[in-house]
Amino acid sequence: MARVTLRASGAACPGTVWERYASVGQWASWSPHIKAVHCVARRLRPGMSGTVESVAGIRAAFVVEAVDDDRRTWTWRVRLGRIRLRLHHEVRPQGRGATTSLTMHGPRLVLFAYAPLARLALHRLVQP
Repeated sequence: MARVTLRASGAACPGTVWERYASVGQWASWSPHIKAVHCVARRLRPGMSGTVESVAGIRAAFVVEAVDDDRRTWTWRVRLGRIRLRLHHEVRPQGRGATTSLTMHGPRLVLFAYAPLARLALHRLVQP
């Protein structure tokens, strides 16, 4: 298992960035590789489960482990076949905008293959 942390900063306020995470219906608007999120809940909450569908039609199962609205952090596990990832997200104020970070745990090759897509999504997430 490996660990990779990515960060992005932008002019969007922390509350806006957090809302883009917390409202799963918004994920496809800032994450170019996500086509849809299939789950019953529309807001992040611990124990929430479902699937994330990529623009290529690939579906990965997920379970949200933890959500802290006050600290603007959340953690989830994603599974695609035998591949399992744990992803931890944080949103922090920075100047007049926000910084977001993503710490990923999983197989090294998978993390490095996914990192460019994740980096692009994080940069879009923090834009006004």
